[in-house]
Amino acid sequence: MMKLHWSQQTIVLLIFCVLFAGFSLFLEGFFQLQNLLTLLQNVAILGILGLGMALVVIGRGIDISLIAALAVPAGLVLQMVQNGHEVLTACAAGAAVALLFGLINGWLIAYAEVPSLFTTLASGLFLAGLGQVAFFQLDVVQWPERLNAIGWLGRGAVLGLPKPIVMFALVALAMTFFLRKLRLGLFVYALGDNPFAARASGLSTRPLMVLQYVLAALIGLFAGLVMAASIDTMPTRIFNSTMIYDVILVVVLGGIGLSGGRGGVSNVLIGTLLIGTLLNAMTIMNLSYSVQNIIKGVILLIAVVIDSILNPRNEETAQQGDI
Repeated sequence: MMKLHWSQQTIVLLIFCVLFAGFSLFLEGFFQLQNLLTLLQNVAILGILGLGMALVVIGRGIDISLIAALAVPAGLVLQMVQNGHEVLTACAAGAAVALLFGLINGWLIAYAEVPSLFTTLASGLFLAGLGQVAFFQLDVVQWPERLNAIGWLGRGAVLGLPKPIVMFALVALAMTFFLRKLRLGLFVYALGDNPFAARASGLSTRPLMVLQYVLAALIGLFAGLVMAASIDTMPTRIFNSTMIYDVILVVVLGGIGLSGGRGGVSNVLIGTLLIGTLLNAMTIMNLSYSVQNIIKGVILLIAVVIDSILNPRNEETAQQGDI
């Protein structure tokens, strides 16, 4: 007799199916094509960021600075074009800021051996503050018409699907290829599973850790441009929102263990669908922002406890740079 394997991913998928069916039957306005497209569009940015976070978590880290990486480099692109700079120059400047930011994060974590939680918390605060002081003239940067050359990133639709959803799918495909087909992706799993064994086998673990945070910052920039194109603005103070907790929820609920070395793109997709469904339903039910935060906080706490039970750490696989 075949025994069913109840993994966290399987459990979360079943929970999503039950919630989706329940909301469709009993919540008026939920199971409508326009609402479902809106649901997917609203969580597309969350899903893209979740892919960046997943890459770091699989390699046994965490990146609390992702929302700053979303807001500041992309906001800088908009602000520079507003100020008269060429589109290519502005895009290059935004990419340079994201690249430098990822390099600094990675160096501090890999070479200075500062725990990733503290590094990215501090660097995120610094980047967000730098943006407010040096880059932006207003808290909300408007999308300039001259930037419409790249407006296709978040505008329009493909086969009826809004562009942010399409961009999420493309990043998911690229991440799947990186993690499953490239040696670097396999090395990330090895690093997350047992960093000491990976180093003993000759793997250059420190440069690989730096690469993780560089890629996460660049993914944050891409998500920021898609978001800005879709809503015609970049609210630079989005860093002060609770969005980073939603990103962590997507990753942890989806079944990517915080102990590293486990999970993949499918986990992010499942976590994104579940969180998106919950957020959409709570909005339809007109729950206040505070109540929504309480619910998300409880869910995150439960998810972390479950993760600690399913994916425990031990002395043999621990390292100073852990979360």
